[in-house]
Amino acid sequence: MKPLKPLLTSLVLAMTALAATAPTIRDIPLKDIDGKATSLKAYNGKVVLVVNVASKCGLTPQYEALEATYTKYAKQGFVIVGFPCNDFAGQEPGTAAEIKTFCSTKYNVTFPLMEKLHVKGAEQHPLYAALTGPEAKFPGDIEWNFGKFLVGKDGTVLQRFSPKTKPDAPEVIAAIEAALKAK
Repeated sequence: MKPLKPLLTSLVLAMTALAATAPTIRDIPLKDIDGKATSLKAYNGKVVLVVNVASKCGLTPQYEALEATYTKYAKQGFVIVGFPCNDFAGQEPGTAAEIKTFCSTKYNVTFPLMEKLHVKGAEQHPLYAALTGPEAKFPGDIEWNFGKFLVGKDGTVLQRFSPKTKPDAPEVIAAIEAALKAK
C-alpha cells in the first residue's frame, strides 16, 4: 500500500490545482453599459450583488434601495452590478445610453451597470446560464426583473433573492453583512 500513497498525494495535489484554476462566474466575459469588455473579475475580493434590472417595471423603484445599499456598504468591499434586461414584458426597451441616463437622473445610480443581456431563453447570457442552470447552487429560471444573486468575496454564489425581495430587506442586509465579515 505504501507505493500508492505518493500517487494519491500527487493526484490530490493535481486535482486541487485544477479546481483552483477552473472557470468561475468571474471568468465569464461581460461588457459594461458603455460596451467596454470586462468580467466579474473586476470585483475580485468584493461581495457582489448581481441584479437583472429594468426601467419600466413595477419593481423599478428598487433602484433607490439598491443605490442606498451600495452607498452604505461600498467602502466595506461591496458592489452591486446591474444587468439591464428586456426579457420580461419589454420593460427595458431603451438603448444603453437611454438606460444609463434614466438610472443616473431618476435614481442617481452610481453602481456599475452592464450591457443589456438576456437572463432566460435561447439567447440567455452565459453568466445567467451559470447562475440558474441545473448545476447552479440555486437553479431555476429568473422569475422577473430585479432577481438578485449574492456572490461572496471568493466568487461563490451565496444566496438568491426573489425579484419582490427588496434590496434593503432584513434578510438581504443580513446576508450582505455576513458575507462582508467572512474571510
